[in-house]
Amino acid sequence: MTAFAEKIYAEALGLPSDERSGLINKLLESITPAMRSIQDAWIQEAEKRPAEYKAGSIEAVPSEEVFSKIHTRLNK
Repeated sequence: MTAFAEKIYAEALGLPSDERSGLINKLLESITPAMRSIQDAWIQEAEKRPAEYKAGSIEAVPSEEVFSKIHTRLNK
């Protein structure tokens, strides 16, 4: 890392954790612009699912069942 980058890093360490987290997100977005659209899609999905559950259009699946299926798929 350059001396300039080291200086910025040292200053960033002095920020509160929520500000460091925000800075990290902005830096990652600058490297991978597609990340923003992925985040937006996850936010939309996270907002949609509770409404669908309350409306009865989807059913909850017990976590044990979900993790069992994942375990089975990963161990093929």
